[in-house]
Order: sequence, then structure tokens, then C-alpha cells
Amino acid sequence: MMMAMLGVFISVALILGTANAASLGSVYTEGGMVQGKSHSVGLFRYMDVFKGIPFAATPGRLEKPVPHPGWDGVLKATDYSKRCMQLNLLATDVVGSEDCLYLNIWIPQGNTVKVNWYLNDNLSMSCSIGNYGLWDQHTAIAWVHRNIRNFGGNPDNITIFGESAGGASVNFQILSPKNNGLIRRAISQSGVALCPWAVNRNPRQYAEEIARKVGCPTDSGMVACLRMTDPKAVTLAGNVKFSTSASDPIVHNLALSPVIDGDFLPAEPDTLFGNAADIDYIAGVNDMDGHIFATLDIPSINNALVSTPVEEVRALSVALSESRGLDAGIATYEEYTVNWGSNPSDSDIKKTVVDIETDYIFLVPTQTALYLHSDHAKSGRTYSYLFSEPSRIPVFPLWMGADHADDLQYVFGKPFTTPLGYFPRHRDVAKYMISYWTNFAQTGDPNNGESSVPVTWPEFASNGHQYLDINNNINRDSVKQMLRTRLVYYWTTVFASFPGVQKN
Repeated sequence: MMMAMLGVFISVALILGTANAASLGSVYTEGGMVQGKSHSVGLFRYMDVFKGIPFAATPGRLEKPVPHPGWDGVLKATDYSKRCMQLNLLATDVVGSEDCLYLNIWIPQGNTVKVNWYLNDNLSMSCSIGNYGLWDQHTAIAWVHRNIRNFGGNPDNITIFGESAGGASVNFQILSPKNNGLIRRAISQSGVALCPWAVNRNPRQYAEEIARKVGCPTDSGMVACLRMTDPKAVTLAGNVKFSTSASDPIVHNLALSPVIDGDFLPAEPDTLFGNAADIDYIAGVNDMDGHIFATLDIPSINNALVSTPVEEVRALSVALSESRGLDAGIATYEEYTVNWGSNPSDSDIKKTVVDIETDYIFLVPTQTALYLHSDHAKSGRTYSYLFSEPSRIPVFPLWMGADHADDLQYVFGKPFTTPLGYFPRHRDVAKYMISYWTNFAQTGDPNNGESSVPVTWPEFASNGHQYLDINNNINRDSVKQMLRTRLVYYWTTVFASFPGVQKN
């Protein structure tokens, strides 16, 4: 379940160099010829689809990807490959395969080339080596850069975008010097490299914990033993601990994250934004992104019949502030309850819990990333958004906004493909997001391209750090500025001024 919540989805969009008048047929790649299928998508419109093109060899366990040896003849690229090995939604079994490094390519003729891959592999598994998921992603991006021209794409106009752990992965990719010159634009949705769950600060301890679970030593023979162990057993051993306690929030138990390895990530992410100086960047969050975590930590959040005790808000504030000590925890609690008054309503208390988790886990790190990108930018442009279309889950409270991952259904046009499940206003949201996203991929400016937009989305640094509030009623009042500035200032300045506490 947790890996699904932070699943890695990355998509690559490229702009066609030329519009083809007929199906591509067989296409040459560095590994050999590939043949996809042509699909009709409307009157005089069709799409070439290539599924399961290998961009690297079957990966060795806990090893970086290596080039694919290639194939003879023509590879029939007509079926999806298996996803990378991962826990199922209930975290009770393992699905997928170690043989999973494949790309899917969609080519709407005369339009945008879209390359998708889904990676949900373990991003760090030992103390001194790791980041294999990030290396896999980098290898896919490099393959696209080398080969996509043969599919009609422009290798100098690559856009990557992802959500949650995918959004953080996108941020890591543009920060890494390994991708220098490969990426032109990027979009991070509800996840950046600065999120508290994005970097594993104690990978040795976590690797040893997995090793003990599968019967491996924790000395110099640990990595060799893990490489020989049943991969399903290792994957299951990496399962996170679920918590429903305000004093032990789930965000502190997300350990499958990248590491500062001195290689792919040569230093702390906040010092690497100079590598993205010429990359156009969109980053944003959902207005209640933290709700999904809040309901695990304090289950009464979604139960209108059960009040949320003030003591749980205090306990959560202290727990999320543990890196800076008890005084910082008290300060966090006071910062978020300053407007409560003497008798806050239960809905105010519940919304405060969601605000705390949204800010700490997603919003403040994303705002920090936007400031850093804008400050270091040369030719790169910076855009900020807040997605606020209310959740469509009927059992959620009436005050509920956009939960984590609520934006994905609109970006990928779900209201159009399953129209009976949505209202017209939902199709408006999808139309707006698709227009902004595709314009950005085409030109680096979400306002300019083949699609019209309801209002001009200004750059982040213009006139007071502006952002676009995205929902079904976008108008000129949707352009706002200084997103939750008081809370961003608290976490980045006041909270950060408290002395750090070393964990035992």
C-alpha cells in the first residue's frame, strides 16, 4: 500500500520534428529493428504504439543497468512488459519481475511523441552502493535521447514528469550531473528531492535490517549475500512499518529512498540546483496532499462521529519536529493552532492535522525547491501551482480538498475516457491541465503552444512568487502569490533555527 502511495511514475514527452503521413512501420534502434502497431484514434487520426522496447539488459541484482546486447531480426513491440518487482497493494505478496527495463512509446501522428515507463524498484538497498532505481531512470532517459529521433522525436526537447515518488525522482534526475544535456524540461507533482521522505539518511541501518530478515550477514559479505537471496524475499523484507499513531507518523517509516552516494547524487540535493539552471521546471502540490498520511496517523480524521483529540495534534507536532527537539515540537503546535481560539471545532482540529502533514511532507519542500530553482536559473523558467479540485471520494469529510494523487486522473484525461463517472466540471479540469502540461512540453511556457488556456500562468519569480490555483473554475483570480508564506517561513527559518537532535 505505501509503495502504491509513493509509486514511481515517470513519463517523457517529446515534440515531433516532423509530422508523418503514414505509419512508421519498423523503426531502427541501437538494439535492432522494432515494429509496433498503428491504432485509429478518430477520423483520419491514428497513433503508432510501441510496447516493451528494452532500454537496458536484464539488471543484475543490486547493480547498475548495463546496455542491452540487442537482437536479430525485427522485435515485435506489441505487448507490455512486466513491471519491476514490488509489493502488491496490500503489501502481502510480490508482483512483477527483475526483467523490467522496457519503454513504451506512443506517437500521435503530427503531434507529440510520448514515452512512458513505470519504475517501482528499490531505490537504495545497501550502505555504500545504491540508487539503482535512479540509475534505471537515467538509463531510460539517455536511451530516449539517443534513439527517439528515429521515431520522429526531438532529442533536444525532452520533458520528464512524475507524481509523488515520481515527482521526487524527476527532481533528482534534473539535479544529477549524470543527466547534463539530456533533459530540457521537468514537472514534479507532489514530490521533490527535498521532501523528508525523499532521502534515506541511514541506509546502512536499513540495509542491515533487511539482511537480518533474510538471513544474511551484516558485515562485508552482506551485499554478496543479498545478491544471491531470493529477490521476492528481499522485496518483502523491505516492507515498511505501518503506524496509526500520532507519535510515530508514517512519514518517518518510509525508508526505500535514494541515498547521497557521491556518484549519481554527489551532494545534498539543495546544493545541486545549479545543474538545473537551464531546465524549465514546474512543481506543485495538492492542497490536502497530506490527508492520506494523516488518516494513517490519526484515523479519526475521516470519521465524523469520532472527535480528534487536541492531544493528538500536539503529539503529531512533536513527532514531526523530532529532529529539532521538544521545543521545536511545541513551537510547531503553537504555529498551527494560533488561530484556533479557546474552543476550536472538531473540523478545525481535523483540518489542522491535514495542514500540518501537507506542509511538512509536501508543500514546504516543494516551495523550497521552487525558490532554489528560480534562484539558480539561467535560461530555465520556473512555475508553481496548487491543485485544489476537491476529492471525489464520497466518504471523505465535506471540508476535504484534493488528496494525494487526485491530480493524476485529470492529467491523463480520465474524465474523457470514462465520461459517465465524471461531471462536466471534471472534464474542464482535465482540459486545463492537459493544455498547460502539453504547452509546457512543447515550448517551455505552459501558456504558449497548440492548446488554449483559461488564464496566463506567470512565472514563479515574477511579481511576488506567483502560482496558479488549478481547479474547475480557473480565471484571473486563480493567479495568486506567496503560497502559505507564513508556514513556509516557519519551517524553513524558525523551525530550522532550533538545534538539531541526534537520534540514538
